[in-house]
Amino acid sequence: MKDSYRHKGLRSQLIKVLREKGIKDEKLLEAMGLIPRHLFLDNAFEEWAYRDVAFPIGSEQTISQPYTVAFQTQLLEIKGGMKILEIGTGSGYQACVLAELKAKVYSIERQQSLFIKTSKLLPEIGYNSIRTLFGDGYLGAPKFAPFDRIIITASCPEIPTALKEQLAIGGKLVAPLGSQQKQTMVLLTRLSEQEYDLEPFGKFAFVPFLKGVVKVD
Repeated sequence: MKDSYRHKGLRSQLIKVLREKGIKDEKLLEAMGLIPRHLFLDNAFEEWAYRDVAFPIGSEQTISQPYTVAFQTQLLEIKGGMKILEIGTGSGYQACVLAELKAKVYSIERQQSLFIKTSKLLPEIGYNSIRTLFGDGYLGAPKFAPFDRIIITASCPEIPTALKEQLAIGGKLVAPLGSQQKQTMVLLTRLSEQEYDLEPFGKFAFVPFLKGVVKVD
């Protein structure tokens, strides 16, 4: 799979845009600068890979806008070795960003067609350590809990109780909270067994967080 000088140049320009938009975590920017984002899109749409926009990837899902990926990831303040649960694998791009930051990544996808496609792609492009799971994101991954960080990449009216319970004490969860039309990015910190702190961080737009799974016929 080709990652040309042209691709690297486009990636460098994208990182410059993210820096200008206020992303300050240099380790995060460096990580995003290493990932060949065009490999997560079909060849016909490669030109869209390094624009700061979301783009459809099939199954009514999108690859998130690079700025949104960076914003959510920056809020989590990731350190190497942290165990992270991602809800909504999608293309796998966000999971790769987390892996480049040396996190132990577990990622759940409810669309079996996407799960199969992405689980095949990730090792092919060098990301062998990401653990992909097919299942209902509302239920999380209790088998692997607790998690130091949880990231939800779809809009939810409220944060599922199961995910809050799978967060380690002192752990952080980031999610777009609200209706399908309008969401506020929030950072939830678990202070104790029963106490949580919630901080808002601006408006965003995501596809909806749906329950259940969609299997391939």
